[in-house]
Amino acid sequence: MTSPLAASTRGLTKSYGRGDTLVPALRGIDLDLPAGRFTAIMGPSGSGKSTLMHCLAGLDQPTSGSVTVAGQALEDLDDDALTHFRRDHVGFVFQAFNLLPMLTAEQNIWLPAELAGRSTTGLRDRFDQVVTSLGIADRLTHRPAELSGGQQQRVAIARALLGEPAIVFADEPTGNLDSAASAEVLSLLRQSVRELGQTVVMVTHETEAAQYADDVVVLADGRIVERREVAA
Repeated sequence: MTSPLAASTRGLTKSYGRGDTLVPALRGIDLDLPAGRFTAIMGPSGSGKSTLMHCLAGLDQPTSGSVTVAGQALEDLDDDALTHFRRDHVGFVFQAFNLLPMLTAEQNIWLPAELAGRSTTGLRDRFDQVVTSLGIADRLTHRPAELSGGQQQRVAIARALLGEPAIVFADEPTGNLDSAASAEVLSLLRQSVRELGQTVVMVTHETEAAQYADDVVVLADGRIVERREVAA
């Protein structure tokens, strides 16, 4: 049986500039991302991997082609609808953590749901499951400055997972971490796929990080040049 798709692209192109300064970043990308799997997107600087993630996440508009996430064609949405769609169906984990320093870990985790007007009562079981799974239940009253880098990234992952998004995008999530904390965070992303059924797409330039994924997609010059499954 074919796995359902969390996201897909067809004929995806993205160029910047115009005329003599036109720079193609993506050159006709066809990509299927199965639900419930961990995919790493790799490639050298300038290969188009971050542009691909931004188009998949609805953060950047393609020049041509289509992007579908959770069954929704993103090109059919106007700016307001796209903002609401991202809020309800997409999670983000960034290299810089993006936690608000004046809020506790718990408040940071709840913030997107509260801004979306979602009932915290309805998400309480999910909250307990996520913070327990990520091992931060005893750090919820701490502010970011009182947490290690690895702990801050755990909080950021919990924030991304709380709303049960169709897909979580992680942009170089270990870029600001030492090797031990990096391994910890990557294991937690892997765990969120296995135990919580999450779909994770991670952009990384690190071969070691990609080993935690189920699938690897390699880009070069805006094209997919390799797709492979990672050996268990």
